[in-house]
Amino acid sequence: MSRRTTALHTKAAWHGSDIGSREAWTLRLEPQQIAELRQAADAILTQGGSWQSTTHTDMHLPSWDGIARQLQQELEGGRGFALLSCLPVHELSIEQVRLMLWGIGQRVGYPEPQDAAGNLLHDVRDTGKDLANDNIRAYQTNLPINYHNDGADAFMLLCYRAAATGGESRLVSAVAVFNEILRRRPDLAAVLQEPFDFDARGQERPGARPFQRVPIYTAHAGLLNVLYKREYIALAQRWEDVPELTTAQVEALDLMDEVCDEMALSFQMEPGDLVVANNYDILHARAAFQNETGRKNETSLQNQREDDASRHMLRLWLSLPNGRPLPPIFEGTREFFHSYRRRA
Repeated sequence: MSRRTTALHTKAAWHGSDIGSREAWTLRLEPQQIAELRQAADAILTQGGSWQSTTHTDMHLPSWDGIARQLQQELEGGRGFALLSCLPVHELSIEQVRLMLWGIGQRVGYPEPQDAAGNLLHDVRDTGKDLANDNIRAYQTNLPINYHNDGADAFMLLCYRAAATGGESRLVSAVAVFNEILRRRPDLAAVLQEPFDFDARGQERPGARPFQRVPIYTAHAGLLNVLYKREYIALAQRWEDVPELTTAQVEALDLMDEVCDEMALSFQMEPGDLVVANNYDILHARAAFQNETGRKNETSLQNQREDDASRHMLRLWLSLPNGRPLPPIFEGTREFFHSYRRRA
């Protein structure tokens, strides 16, 4: 496995302070695009369909072809992220919104499973449980989530309802972070290209260990690919087969978090905002949040009404038709093996 010892200068190597105003990275949807999407979703629901039964050809969205290509090119080969705005979610039921997100996702890429159960669409909201519980994942809490990436080539995150307070989003270029760490501490840049153990949170593939051993940065085909979840690195320490983190590893992780904070782009997602980002170039984070109704228990969430004021996001993981070649080590990861196999 080769290691990168020089900085990588691509469009995805940006600093948050230089990225420009929100308008510079926001694509405002046109009325025709919104109308097509809504009409296609309503037609499917009227016929008794659902997002689970809907294929790419079931939703007639000709005005979305251009924006889908634009997103694909921005995700792979561009800055690595974009935000779509103006989806009128306040007028829509959760079933309509799920179908609309599903239709957008199928235009941009191929939805991939997000867990061991094979679920293709996740509700991101507070379940009232604690991350310390066995196999609870960070997105199921209202806790702050450190810089991390999701699975497959890219993620889509749609805001259906915002929290009463908190929940600020942050994006950072993992490429620019690596360049800065390399400039300051080339020894720690080397450490970050060595294997770390990540807790699989019960999502491991059949027969696999409950943790996975992968470098945080992997150089391949002239690009850098990141896999980072510091919480899961810490949680992996519960397994007997996982060695204690070395002083150098902890120092490298601390520096990575420090540089991420320095270089991140911060913004608040509003209802109708849809963030799309490349998982190999971009890390994202979320501040803690509080709902108006406070923390809920799992039973109340299962019976959650549409007019509930709690924060509610919807998420897809996508493989891209123009996705990059992936390093062989990704075939063994729970996050990336679906995208890897599509191009194997």
